[in-house]
Amino acid sequence: MLIIGIAGGTGSGKTTVVKQIVDELPVGEVTVISQDSYYRDTSHLTYEERVKINFDHPKSIDFELLEKHLIALREGLTIEQPVYSFKEHNRLDETVNTKPRKVVIVEGILILTHPEVRELFDIKIFVHADSDERLIRRLKRDIAERGRDLDEVLTRYQTTLKPMHQQFIEPTKEFADLIIPNNRYNTVAVDIVRTIINHRLV
Repeated sequence: MLIIGIAGGTGSGKTTVVKQIVDELPVGEVTVISQDSYYRDTSHLTYEERVKINFDHPKSIDFELLEKHLIALREGLTIEQPVYSFKEHNRLDETVNTKPRKVVIVEGILILTHPEVRELFDIKIFVHADSDERLIRRLKRDIAERGRDLDEVLTRYQTTLKPMHQQFIEPTKEFADLIIPNNRYNTVAVDIVRTIINHRLV
């Protein structure tokens, strides 16, 4: 099994890179796990309290469970991956039955901040994008897909997103084996990743 970690700031284009890699692999040989599924369970808090949580801080992620699940997958075991609701700001009761595959891709803004999880990645990738471009993408996504309004997104960007990016996310570039400048047509970088994957899977 090959475990690939793909990090980068919010709106950097991680999803695009993941899709490009997945599209190059045979159907049924890859599992994608999102860091967002592993936000800590906050059922004990009220909705108003959950809204105030800093979801861009490493403490918001249940890295212990993610580590446990990755180890289980590597051992050939099936896991029950949590499901997170951005509208409820909490995990749902349902889970996703996730089977081990030849390639497991883990993507998320904070996945390279946790040493034990980081050590489980065979390949570590950081997707880089201009901060203005990332803000524009975050605005569009949160308003269209997550039920946020403009003021809420901008306030969160100024108070948490930007400072958390500078403090926790940007420094993890040093752990990356490959830094991909955001460019959806960056086929060279994707070809390099594909070559590495094919080489490792032989």
